[in-house]
Order: sequence, then C-alpha cells, then structure tokens
Amino acid sequence: MINLTDSALNAVRSAISGADKPVGGLRIMVEAGGCAGYKYMMGLVNDADPDDTVIERDGVKVFVDNKSHELLAGTVIDFVVALEGSGFTFENPNATSSCSCGKSFG
Repeated sequence: MINLTDSALNAVRSAISGADKPVGGLRIMVEAGGCAGYKYMMGLVNDADPDDTVIERDGVKVFVDNKSHELLAGTVIDFVVALEGSGFTFENPNATSSCSCGKSFG
C-alpha cells in the first residue's frame, strides 16, 4: 500500500482543481534512471490503465502499475513546503540507497 499524507492529498486536490482538462487521479510510477538507479515519476491522468492498482483515499485516486507497485509498497508520500522549495517527498522502505535530492533511489 502507498500512503499519502494529508499535505500530499491537499496538494493533489489543488493540482486536480487547477487542471485544464478532466482528471481521474494521480499516476505514480518508477522508471529506470536518476542518480541512484530508479526515479519517481508522477502526473495527473484521466483514467487508470488496465493493469493498474487503484488506491483511493478521501476521494483522491492514485494509479500505480504492477511493476512500480512492488518498488513502492509501503511508501509514504508527503508534500513539504520549505525555504529551499516545495515538493513531494518519498519515504520508501524498499530503497537501499537514495540520491541527495530525494527524487531517485536504488
């Protein structure tokens, strides 16, 4: 299971309400790349793909493909506002290493 904090849920809701076209939910996935081997990818999408796991919390749907689901199981996603900038953070128990920017892991 992937968990979004209240702050992350509010950030996603804000992004959905400001979107130019209809949005069904947030796609979260992992791709090869980044400093540490894998990188997190996120984006608003209209629909889930047929092989997606759909997670819903407080009306926000999150779509995760099967390959990424294994790498993201147990991850907590937060949205942080800080002096250095605002953005999503990932606390992934499956990561054995991560880069300093927090956007990739190994």
